[in-house]
Amino acid sequence: MTAQGTKTATDTALALDRSGVARYIQLAGLFRRRIETGDWAIGMQIPTVETLAKECGVANMTIRQALSILEREDLIDRFRAKGTFVKNVPKRDLWCEVHTDLSGMLIARSGALIEVLSDERNVPLPKSNDDCGIPVAAYRHLRRRHTRDGQAFLLADIYIDESICDKITDEDLTTKTAMRLVFDIAGAEIADARQILTIGSADLETSSLLNLPISDPIANVKRYAKRKDGSTIILANGIYRGDMVSISMKLK
Repeated sequence: MTAQGTKTATDTALALDRSGVARYIQLAGLFRRRIETGDWAIGMQIPTVETLAKECGVANMTIRQALSILEREDLIDRFRAKGTFVKNVPKRDLWCEVHTDLSGMLIARSGALIEVLSDERNVPLPKSNDDCGIPVAAYRHLRRRHTRDGQAFLLADIYIDESICDKITDEDLTTKTAMRLVFDIAGAEIADARQILTIGSADLETSSLLNLPISDPIANVKRYAKRKDGSTIILANGIYRGDMVSISMKLK
């Protein structure tokens, strides 16, 4: 089965950005999406390297580099003298649910392991465009990575009021959700807790730590809690893999 037509050069140029990300990596992402959407269906022979190079306005080698990424991901098969064919679609295992209520934020993911990547003491709260509350004197900054079955799905930066951190155990750090770390402390006096979700794309660091392609979709989830006096007791910035997360909201 052969490909029926190709995208125009203008369409492709609009799909690529002017960031510092290598062009072949951007093209790999573009071609991957064509497979995901069925534009390049399983069993289909995709356009030749020369055709794709002309469409995308790049050298043949750049196209070959992009296709090599898809081949390593087991999405395509390349045959000498025959062409390149779509083999599989990218795996989208939407098992990680982002809860939209407080009780859900306190529940750890079933089967998930939490790894502490770094632990800094007495640091300032990062600036935010959102009204996350009034910063206190110092915070404990934890960077954690959540995995299940060996696959990382969440990278989180957590800032906790330093004055209450002596009540958090080492075991807590590898077993509890960010919000649970604070809500389990007696006398925390939390008056307001919120969650903000935005959609973005993976940068180089996120790509490396979560093992996903650069520019792949991610869900940025910011959670924070404030005391009655408006001070910020916790701020957690989480990055979820877009191919493993779903959002469920109950509508009245």
